[in-house]
Amino acid sequence: MIHTRIRTLLAATLALLGAAVHAAAPLDPQGMTARVAACTACHGKQGRATPDGYFPRIAGKPAGYLFNQLVNFRDGRRQYRPMTHLLDHLSDDYLREIAEHFASLEVPYPPPATPGLAAAVLAQGRALVLKGDAARDIPACVRCHGDAMTGVAPAIPGLLGLPRDYLNAQLGAWQAGQRHAAAPDCMAKITRKLTSTDTTAVAAWLAAQPVPVPSKAVERSALAQPLPMDCGGVQ
Repeated sequence: MIHTRIRTLLAATLALLGAAVHAAAPLDPQGMTARVAACTACHGKQGRATPDGYFPRIAGKPAGYLFNQLVNFRDGRRQYRPMTHLLDHLSDDYLREIAEHFASLEVPYPPPATPGLAAAVLAQGRALVLKGDAARDIPACVRCHGDAMTGVAPAIPGLLGLPRDYLNAQLGAWQAGQRHAAAPDCMAKITRKLTSTDTTAVAAWLAAQPVPVPSKAVERSALAQPLPMDCGGVQ
């Protein structure tokens, strides 16, 4: 199934690149569906994600976060060849308009998956997400991603409504140095303090949580405390 989507994505790349070359004005909403066909080929209709677990939801994510990830793929800080190939020749302005399009979408979330793990593992994940681990200098996830875990505008993503496999893969990519953000890379610093059991627990607990309504990211002024460390990708 993944290979089929990759072939579809590569074919749709030609249409996206052609649109970018001929776009002399901001993208018009009527033409956006065709222009982002390469995105929805993998990320699902309206960017709402797919059930296989590795192509995340992009609908409703903060525009700044989506833009940063598009740039990170284009510039090599994130590694996935089809994405890099898709974005290699697109300008910042074009990527920003794509990000703003998907950020504006409000589509329903499916119910969370059943975790299928021991209660103790889920409790460990919950504790790390909500409280962190002061003894290991690991801040709680909610300190940056918001108490409701729906993200913080303009550039911090929500953590809910994502498949466990995707969350596990991204935490592992940061730990292994395969994913990077703009310096200082706070996520790399945090994830390298996590054990494999920690990442499994965090991913499983997050994936099992329902998404609140409303699910939009909050403004940074809504955070009860300042961010626990400097993060280059959110400045």
